Amino acid sequence: MKFLEGNTTFDFMGKRYIALAFSLTLIVISIVSMATRGLNYGIDFTGGYLLEVGYQDAVELQPIRDSLNAAGFKDAQVQNFGSSRDVLIRLAPRKNVNKAELTSQVLNVLKTRTTSAIEMRRVEFVGPQVGEELREQGGLAMLIALFGILVYVGFRFQLKSAIGAIGALIHDVIITIGFFSVLQMEFDLTVLAALLAVIGYSLNDTVVVLDRIRESFRTRRKGTPIEILNLSVNQTLSRTLMTSFTTIMVLLALFFLGGEIIHDFSFALLVGIGIGTYSSIYVASSSLILMKVTRQDFLAETKESRPADDMP
Repeated sequence: MKFLEGNTTFDFMGKRYIALAFSLTLIVISIVSMATRGLNYGIDFTGGYLLEVGYQDAVELQPIRDSLNAAGFKDAQVQNFGSSRDVLIRLAPRKNVNKAELTSQVLNVLKTRTTSAIEMRRVEFVGPQVGEELREQGGLAMLIALFGILVYVGFRFQLKSAIGAIGALIHDVIITIGFFSVLQMEFDLTVLAALLAVIGYSLNDTVVVLDRIRESFRTRRKGTPIEILNLSVNQTLSRTLMTSFTTIMVLLALFFLGGEIIHDFSFALLVGIGIGTYSSIYVASSSLILMKVTRQDFLAETKESRPADDMP
């Protein structure tokens, strides 16, 4: 098959303006949503109580929400945790109430609405100050990761390729975070870990494509930049799609079968890897055309590195 042999001839660069409009639309939506709606931070970043409750029988969530609301817990977030018999309750921090008192109050409220046996399996508390520190440190960790990648790519490729790689990474991070802002899905430490994994995956994919582009520009004496970029992307297409496909198959299994605890984590990876595959093909490559890349750019890189390579 041509696809498996890497002999496809898709005109990717011919669709670069459509891809550019698509990317800009997603980026604008993401930025506007983050500016107006913000992120729905989880308890890791906001602080508060996390209570895991086990029921003997399946239970509906809405009556639980109603009873907690009537009891004064108006900020309670209630969701299933793995099965319809397991419930996760999130509560904001409360003044002058310790963990034992809060646990007792919640249990008493829940027992008034059911005859099923109830078990309090887990109670966790994160203070607001700790949550704020985690949020700041998490954001700092992402910036440090991006800066480290910037340094690496700057040495690994010539300037225009490095700019394209960094642009693709920023593109992926903004759009992935934008999905969580638009959908108001919970953003916690597991999602942040997924974002860092997306950065690594996207960089690896982009480096493969840019390596092929560099070699094609150096070895082919004929062809316009658009033709050489199309050839390079097609040569790496089978590797890019097969890697993404096998990864996405695993993530789909985690998303649907892994339970509530890794639902948001797997969703972030699904979105990030999908966008990362797209950006490796279009954003990193198309940006070279916008920067008017030529064969001389890559030949100049070779000449600059030759004295060091010839040293004993």
